[in-house]
Amino acid sequence: MAAGDQAQARLSWPAFALAIFWAAVVGGLGLAVIVLAILGPPPAPAPRRDASAKAAAAHAASLPVPPAPTAAHPPGAAIAAPDPAFLEPAPDFPGAFLPRIATDGRLPRIAYAGGADPGDQRPRVGLIISGVGLSASESKAAIDDLPSGVSLAVSPYAGDPAPLLADARARGHEILLSLPLEPQNYPLNDAGPETLLTGAPAAENARRLEWVLSRITGYAGATGALDGMHGERFAAQLVNFTALQHDLAARGLFYIDPRPGASPPVAIPGRVVDLIVDEPPSEAAISAALDQLAERALARGSALGLADLPRPVTVARIAAWAGTLAAHGLALVPVSALVSMPAAKPEGSNHDQP
Repeated sequence: MAAGDQAQARLSWPAFALAIFWAAVVGGLGLAVIVLAILGPPPAPAPRRDASAKAAAAHAASLPVPPAPTAAHPPGAAIAAPDPAFLEPAPDFPGAFLPRIATDGRLPRIAYAGGADPGDQRPRVGLIISGVGLSASESKAAIDDLPSGVSLAVSPYAGDPAPLLADARARGHEILLSLPLEPQNYPLNDAGPETLLTGAPAAENARRLEWVLSRITGYAGATGALDGMHGERFAAQLVNFTALQHDLAARGLFYIDPRPGASPPVAIPGRVVDLIVDEPPSEAAISAALDQLAERALARGSALGLADLPRPVTVARIAAWAGTLAAHGLALVPVSALVSMPAAKPEGSNHDQP
């Protein structure tokens, strides 16, 4: 081969290879266009995982929270602090709050109940100390010296109950609110300026009840036991008394009637006190009454006592007595563990009439 022909061959080979390369590129692009035309546009990119999680969390937050379990709290456990879910503003008293059933159905009488073992089959005995908050020193001694199973009824006239209530909750004491209901021998026996009266207009009693219920927060129930008075005259007026029970039940509370021998509450979960243990408030009388209360619990399966005031002699005797209950086969429980649901009315009956 001539030298010129060899040089021409060396120059034509790279050009040929380059032509083949670009032909392959153009062919590949054409094939890709055909494939994309067949498959259509690509799917939209999936949302970022964190955005999806936030959306799910927001949706979950918008759903109603299921009611809390109704099982009893462990004995001696601290009582829950006041929860805003159980509070609503008091219309007539700005800055104050009333108890209510939570929007998810939870009940204050369960959320603020004292600890009790539902599996304990021993006969049960309960005890309420009324008049808590009137004397700071006596109330503090009752909170500190009595076992957690003793329930405390707080006076709406207590001057500064918040520290006492916090201490009581920390020690596991169930809290009730005392209601000033017209007592026997009124006005000689005066339950205070906000007493619910048999002769007062319904609107005035409603305002007074609102004031009373807004004095403290975080209580499981209410009682007519107030500083040695038991609201006998108001409770004897059945129409007003039943209306009061309906009001309390609508707020998720229970009611303890402090009148031994009274009929059980008809419109609200509750219980009637079996025995006043500090009438009279002497050491011998209190000891005898407490022994009688224990005997009643052994005979009937349960019993509930009331001490009208946290006097030092009363607290000392109850503390000593409580220490003997286990040896006698008895369990000391908060009053909520003794509460019963109201009996259903027979068809056609009308128990709301006096």
